[in-house]
Amino acid sequence: MPEERSLEGKTLLLVDGSSYLYRAYHAMPDLRGPEGGPTGALYGMINMLRRMRKEVTAEYSACVFDAKGKTFRDDWYPEYKANRPSMPEDLARQIEPIHVAVRALGWPLLMIERVEADDVIGTLCTEAEKLGMNVVVSTGDKDLAQLVSGRVTLVNTMTNETLDRDGVVAKFGVPPERIIDYLSLIGDTVDNVPGVEKCGPKTAVKWLTQYESLDGIVEHASEIKGAVGDNLRRALEFLPMARKLVTVERHCDLTGHIVSIEASLPSLPESRAELREVFTRHGFKTWLREVEIADAVEGPETDVPPALSVDHERHYETVQSWEQLDTWLDKINAAELTSFDTETTSLDPMIAQIVGLSLSVEAGRAAYVPLAHRGPDAPVQLPRDQVLAKLKPWLESADHKKVGQHLKYDEQVLANYGIEMRGVEHDTLLQSYVLESHRTHDMDSLALRHLGVKTIKYEEVAGKGAQQIGFDEVALEKAAEYAAEDADITLRLHQALHPQIAAEKTLDHVYREIEVPTSRVLRKMERSGVLIDAEKLRQQSSEIATRLIELEAKAYELAGGEFNLGSPKQIGQIFFEKLELPVIKKTPSGAPSTDEEVLQKLAEDYPLPKILLEHRGLSKLKSTYTDKLPRMVNAQTGRVHTNYAQAVAVTGRLASNDPNLQNIPVRTGEGRRIREAFIAPPGHKLVSADYSQIELRIMAHISGDEALMRAFSHGEDIHRATASEIFSVTPLEVSSDQRRVAKVINFGLIYGMSAFGLASNLGITRDAAKMYIDRYFARYPGVARYMDETRLSAKAKGYVETVFGRRLWLPEINGGNGPRRQAAERAAINAPMQGTAADLIKMSMIAVQNWIENSKIGTRMIMQVHDELILEVPDAELSEVRKRLPELMCGVAALKVPLVAEVGAGLNWEEAH
Repeated sequence: MPEERSLEGKTLLLVDGSSYLYRAYHAMPDLRGPEGGPTGALYGMINMLRRMRKEVTAEYSACVFDAKGKTFRDDWYPEYKANRPSMPEDLARQIEPIHVAVRALGWPLLMIERVEADDVIGTLCTEAEKLGMNVVVSTGDKDLAQLVSGRVTLVNTMTNETLDRDGVVAKFGVPPERIIDYLSLIGDTVDNVPGVEKCGPKTAVKWLTQYESLDGIVEHASEIKGAVGDNLRRALEFLPMARKLVTVERHCDLTGHIVSIEASLPSLPESRAELREVFTRHGFKTWLREVEIADAVEGPETDVPPALSVDHERHYETVQSWEQLDTWLDKINAAELTSFDTETTSLDPMIAQIVGLSLSVEAGRAAYVPLAHRGPDAPVQLPRDQVLAKLKPWLESADHKKVGQHLKYDEQVLANYGIEMRGVEHDTLLQSYVLESHRTHDMDSLALRHLGVKTIKYEEVAGKGAQQIGFDEVALEKAAEYAAEDADITLRLHQALHPQIAAEKTLDHVYREIEVPTSRVLRKMERSGVLIDAEKLRQQSSEIATRLIELEAKAYELAGGEFNLGSPKQIGQIFFEKLELPVIKKTPSGAPSTDEEVLQKLAEDYPLPKILLEHRGLSKLKSTYTDKLPRMVNAQTGRVHTNYAQAVAVTGRLASNDPNLQNIPVRTGEGRRIREAFIAPPGHKLVSADYSQIELRIMAHISGDEALMRAFSHGEDIHRATASEIFSVTPLEVSSDQRRVAKVINFGLIYGMSAFGLASNLGITRDAAKMYIDRYFARYPGVARYMDETRLSAKAKGYVETVFGRRLWLPEINGGNGPRRQAAERAAINAPMQGTAADLIKMSMIAVQNWIENSKIGTRMIMQVHDELILEVPDAELSEVRKRLPELMCGVAALKVPLVAEVGAGLNWEEAH
């Protein structure tokens, strides 16, 4: 390249496009464009490139990709990268659109045949250093650490890591000039470059510290003891080639691709016209609207790129005077939407006390109001009770709209102070859940994923583990920045996430009409709690303890001696060495397995495994419920208060935690007895309302199968009707065994059960199971058609949907390995049914709660378990509740088959159920 004279002190920004392609592909959900094509990697690359432009001011830049085909390293070593799998098809389809987007974003794009991206970057770093330029290399590739110098720095946007010379030493234990030697020793499995066997990073650093270089290590190879020394001596012949392969070439011929850095690599403005086309074609609606707004404000295309994703300057305020608080009261009273958050003393909202509040009405600006920080350096603070009294009218105003991250928690905490929060308009936790249910939804992850912002972690201000202090002990300066950031980031997340939901009618319906109102209902249910008979549970615990002792004695007798019933190793020795039971399967290490599945199988023929299964079940029941539940009674309410997690299950189902009320077993007598301890207070009954065969009814609706719909519409016993179809007999002729087979098939197939699974479940041959399944599909062709079409649709889109539009992502349906892909295909069949059932029960909860409030009755909903609602009903209201409950539950949606809800009542949950 011709020499340049005027670039002293300028910055060259180089992005390792090939490194980030894969990381964007795996980091993003399986997004799909309007035509069904994959867009996740494209979205991630655009996000990353824009973020780099914001964070690094550079006069010159380039995005460098590997070209197709072999490179000069393949000539040196034919096995180079031989083990690397081919690029996933969904990623390969995005390469060309990514190249188009890179250029539209104003980045010069480099891709040179037979030269890897690393070597192009290495050559440009060397040329830039000669010209007195500073170079920032954005990559996730450790090999490029060898390029770091006084002028070359590495950044990794995925981890927010920056590596200068000291950073390389801190991360790898060696300086940049020893990275080549380090890599030669440890090898590179991704590129199929063998190193020294069993020589990991610690050993490599140890040797390089002792012998200074790879040459020094080779020279002293005979002195290095042990197996690793033997491995080193065996590797001596290949080490020169390993060093050659891991060395980044710094003097590649770039003629024909670059005239000069100054002429060929200037950082260019974005082309709005080209971006508009990219965003339209691939369905990036939020970005498209921002381009259109920029066009409307500035006119079509200017030389200045629009700030489509503003990195807001932060202005955070700590409110310690009444004047400041009044100013913020004026702001939130005038605002269309306010971001609100509490800082507290506990994760348990029923006992948490408020330490401070944070507010934001404008991106980049927020305030923290400290109220209960303590300790010798406690700051000046306004009195908590007076501040809450002053804020109460705003907090309880339905006209003043609020947004938060998991506001259900903050609502519960405010309720501890007699404040019923209203005006909850948005929740970023639920927005993320509706958009991408399969991802994590904590604020730190969301900020990094959607805003490119690395937030302050709680551990950074409060410490970790045993050393962690309460938030009320955190120094005010740290606490204020952390808390104000929470409110600011939440507002910005809402601004990023909500437009994506609002643009999709079905998602907007799920968010506004199902998830947001469900959160309000759950908050009331959690607050109500459930009354338990602690003495009855203690008695059951004592009885279980006696039974466990009996089972232990019986197990010892069958085993011929005492052993630890919880030790897989000892159980394995007794089963397979002493008693010579058959080995069903093995663990990854090759040892015979004694897991639950193995015990179930062996218990069919042998008494000891059956004893162990019963012992395990009772032990878990005792520790999880009969021992634990009495200790979880809230001292103030006298009730147990579970937490319903709304944004956990991919299908939309709720999860119950601390305690988990959804996993109490109902198939055993002991499990059912635990339900007897969930009781109604005097003058009340517990009422249970449960959807009948809901997932099968949803299957009939979704598949549109005529025979299945006819059976439900006529109120037939669906398992008897299926048995009649499969076995070609009249319904009256169906035997109990035939009905049992039909029931297993009905439920098994909606969970994607194969012939193998059915055979195992029924204890029949695989051929017989296949015959049953074939007959089933012959009689119910609509179900077969639904399953085939759903698999194809899921593969094309990367997700399936519920009847009401909830999107259920299946990230491994195209990219996973064999078993995972098959599991994703099975999930594709069942998820729409599970998800629709979850939607229906949430819609029922909303309808029932609205009826309770509008009717001003004393009934309250206290639990939700799968497809069942449990209510606590005054005796005087029992008749009306029993009548209205099924009407409300069956009236929330009109399916092609009737919904049926069965209602029972009793003094305890088991009796009601």
